[in-house]
Amino acid sequence: MGEVRAQHPPTLPLVAVITKYLEALEWARERCAEHWGAPLLESPTFTFNETSYYDATMGAGLGKTFLAFGCEYDPGELASIKHLTNAWEAEYAALGRHPEPRPLNLDPGYLTAAKLVLASTKDHAHRIYLGHGMFAEITLFYRHGTWQSHEFTFPDYRRADFHAFFQTCRERLKGRG
Repeated sequence: MGEVRAQHPPTLPLVAVITKYLEALEWARERCAEHWGAPLLESPTFTFNETSYYDATMGAGLGKTFLAFGCEYDPGELASIKHLTNAWEAEYAALGRHPEPRPLNLDPGYLTAAKLVLASTKDHAHRIYLGHGMFAEITLFYRHGTWQSHEFTFPDYRRADFHAFFQTCRERLKGRG
């Protein structure tokens, strides 16, 4: 029988912010900071053109920015965090500042030295049910000194510039642990 450990290895909470509006990104950064403190690391805003999935509700010309936080984080709370970020999306949309019905998308997850995990409201063969209508997937894993993808990994998460940011996050995390 394996020994039960009281704590999970060091973990960085992450939120991927998808929007085409600087105002929405700033709002999301402030909302996240109220919950986790100021971001420890923030990526540049990457172009997000690997899919047209969001065009109908968010419009074209989207960018994706990652916010990583240095606070204590329990990965067992990922389902609750996804519910929270969904509520924030709805709150921002209700402000009516932009013509799109969904001007902001927030995708929470976490990074460990071994993996990047993302939350989802959608089930699929490679996702694990967390409870409360939420699922999780190991989007990337770290092996042989690099971030590696699975066959189901979203195309943008296969990008070298994303991996470079996640490597910076991993190095910062390992420096804390």
